[in-house]
Amino acid sequence: MATRKILIADDDLILAKELETRLQEIGYEVTAIAFSGREAITLTGRTWPHLVLMDMALHGGVSGVEAAEEIRQRWSIPVIFTTADTDDANLQRAKGAEPFGYVAKPFVDRELRINIELALCKHETTRWTRELESRFFTVSIDMLCCLDFDGYFKQLNPAWERTLGFTVPELMSRPFVEFVHPDDRERTREQNGRVRSGGQALSFENRYVCKDGSYKWLLWNAVPDFTEQVIYGVARDITMRKQAEDERERLVRELQAALAEVRTLQAILPICSYCKKIRDDENYWQSVESYISRYTNTRFSHSICPSCYAKEVEPQLGVRGGE
Repeated sequence: MATRKILIADDDLILAKELETRLQEIGYEVTAIAFSGREAITLTGRTWPHLVLMDMALHGGVSGVEAAEEIRQRWSIPVIFTTADTDDANLQRAKGAEPFGYVAKPFVDRELRINIELALCKHETTRWTRELESRFFTVSIDMLCCLDFDGYFKQLNPAWERTLGFTVPELMSRPFVEFVHPDDRERTREQNGRVRSGGQALSFENRYVCKDGSYKWLLWNAVPDFTEQVIYGVARDITMRKQAEDERERLVRELQAALAEVRTLQAILPICSYCKKIRDDENYWQSVESYISRYTNTRFSHSICPSCYAKEVEPQLGVRGGE
């Protein structure tokens, strides 16, 4: 493993030199010694140490705590505070800089080494975790976002640009609801309010506008983070699925209409105007008696109605009687 490089920031020259010697004896390389907070920031940017040992009580306009916070924000280099004052109030003031540890003066070699190694290990683990999260965030097919409680996107992954066509800065420049379809805005606001109140968005659907003016359907899952005052959300483009559902519903409606028409046509029986025969589904003409017998369970018993009796039978009986 390469030698770990450490920058010392302490305005006590004698103590700083003594600390440099002790660090070198236990296997570290000292890149520089800074005697003020401003100098510590400058030398960190020049020498790129693995860790900074920062005296909390630095003078010269920029305190050790302020210098440590700027170093963390600009370069994400871990800082361990060195201090002769270990009371709780003093340590509380340093928490804003998110130090990786504290070492009390006068120094003990074993304690110094343990704190340095723990800080470096913690920093490496944190850096690796953040890089892994960043890679996952970047390559994810789903649309990942972080939404402020005030209604603006705070972070978006590249999937948003691929799906909607807007750039990430464009999406972050306006309230998120302005990208929602006007017909979906009211229920989207209601869902957002429920999440900010402690609920979750599970399989919530709405439409977002694309840069070309079209709209895409998104399926959402989201949860709140009250510590950071943000909502973490995952959205998936389901436009093709919605189009397939609409097409299926259209086909079902057409099929139902066709079946209703068939049923109507089946209720109409074509009958000859002259011989009164009926045409069946196979285009054969049959007598009414044959047709009903074939397509129903009806059985016939022959008789003569009064009208036919008077018209047909009685005349024949009269002729025979006259014979």
